[in-house]
Amino acid sequence: MKRAITLFFAAMLALVAAPAVAAEPAPGSGFSVSGGKILDANGREFIPQGINHAHAWYPSETSSIADIRAAGANTVRVVLSGGRYGTNSASDVANVISLCKQNKLVCILENHDTTGYGEDSSATSLAAAAQYWTSIAPALKGQEAYVMINIGNEPFGNTGYENWAAATTSAISTIRAAGLTHTLIADAPNWGQDWSGTMRDGAAAVAAADGNTVFSVHMYGVYDTAAEVRSYLDSFINRGLPIMVGEFGDMHSDGNPDEDTILSYTREKGIGVLGWSWSGNGSGVEYLDMVNDFSASSLTGWGNRFINGANGLKARAPQVASVYDGSTDPGTGGGTAPNGYPYCASASSDPDGDGWGWENNQSCVVRGSAADTGSGSTGGTAPNGYPYCASASSDPDGDGWGWENNRSCVVRGSAAD
Repeated sequence: MKRAITLFFAAMLALVAAPAVAAEPAPGSGFSVSGGKILDANGREFIPQGINHAHAWYPSETSSIADIRAAGANTVRVVLSGGRYGTNSASDVANVISLCKQNKLVCILENHDTTGYGEDSSATSLAAAAQYWTSIAPALKGQEAYVMINIGNEPFGNTGYENWAAATTSAISTIRAAGLTHTLIADAPNWGQDWSGTMRDGAAAVAAADGNTVFSVHMYGVYDTAAEVRSYLDSFINRGLPIMVGEFGDMHSDGNPDEDTILSYTREKGIGVLGWSWSGNGSGVEYLDMVNDFSASSLTGWGNRFINGANGLKARAPQVASVYDGSTDPGTGGGTAPNGYPYCASASSDPDGDGWGWENNQSCVVRGSAADTGSGSTGGTAPNGYPYCASASSDPDGDGWGWENNRSCVVRGSAAD
């Protein structure tokens, strides 16, 4: 997708590179990919659900990260630049990561310089994007449990996209050689929309070269019917390849995306989804803003749809990564199901799909499965140690916290759970 963004660095000079800051150790080995699913550092399935934020063009709007969390997101995809739009330094990126962690958000960091390469003469290659990631490696190492690296945004336009698989594999090799072990995200060509099926057909080869890579499609006008949305996502699901929708909107100049199906089908299938974008769009695509002028209290129609509408963020109540909930031991700290058994760390512990798994030499229950039933005072314990509420009506203000039996309780599936 071609998009122009106004106010785009008239005031921003290239940020001065700063000395490397010591990275704190991650609580686990970081995110990973297994069976087409993303697992967090504790081995629990994680579904990225959130909003894109144009940090590269608006570096002073850092309060947006907290606002995106308050909107219900568990992930923020952050626009960065390695030179095309100025340069986000290692110290700047370290600050962004710190803000994500303060707000219990997973950071997906993306390099926007590659947008439309081959068709847009100002775009840079995936090879150049890989060099940017290696140049800020000190800010990234040690953050594997909180950060995923989106190698390059929409890395080919509609010219030269046949080279996508080879260029992606080469960029991954460069990043790995620099000692970056993060889960990587590879965007589709054709301005992210893969109308040619190039990523669809080449993803298996890339995954075979690096098994910790997730694929991301951007759904705009190419995906204007439910059949197109489902068919594309199913092509990955059916092969056990990890896929997410890294960008989409409710309208666009190249067609009218089927946002209802994008939201409902990703929710049904447990696929990550990130709406474009919080604020700051211009030059005719202002309708993609979710809030006006970065004000969280001023939702646009698109923002209200994505956050409060059917299958939007509030309805989905995305779970934060377990590295943030204090439950690093999935057998004991991950909460107790209503039947008294611990919740499983990963749905993969339940190969026959009946809701019962086996971990740490005991039975466990897959959260949200048929085996995860019950309510009231014997309704189980949330991961934060509080009991689940018997009724959502105990939470009149909708923040996920209720009051029953003279103590606080957590509404199952809410932001507090």
